[in-house]
Amino acid sequence: MTPKTTLSAVAAALLIGAGMSAAAVSMSAAPAPPVEDEVVALVNKARAGAGCAPLTVDGRLTKAATEHSADMARRGYFSHTTPEGVTFGERVRAAGYPSPGAENIARGHTSADQVVDGWLKSRGHRKNIMNCSLRTIGVGVEHNGNYWTQDFGR
Repeated sequence: MTPKTTLSAVAAALLIGAGMSAAAVSMSAAPAPPVEDEVVALVNKARAGAGCAPLTVDGRLTKAATEHSADMARRGYFSHTTPEGVTFGERVRAAGYPSPGAENIARGHTSADQVVDGWLKSRGHRKNIMNCSLRTIGVGVEHNGNYWTQDFGR
């Protein structure tokens, strides 16, 4: 036996000895969805309650949102406008999305539930989420600084 086949035989024996089949080992719990996906799901659930169509994720908006969250965390500011004066609309267009709609930002939250709950309790943020004319979304989270950005498109 080669070392590789010996290792395989030992692993198989351990699994069988433990009363487990190879099929049981390959079926593990599905990983948790990324937090950005959780935000989209929670937002779409809230929108459904208001009669709005679900938002679809757009990679260009996701890119703009992710880069904005990372930039805010890296440079220590919290604003829809960069320190150089670049606005939300300019950032979204630079990412290739032609019709910016709205933006929500947050910081300090540690979960999708917390941040979406906070946005829904804020009149302005809730208005953006419940705007039925918005059709697309991108979410970006910077975990080290807990900066969150939602960019919406028309």
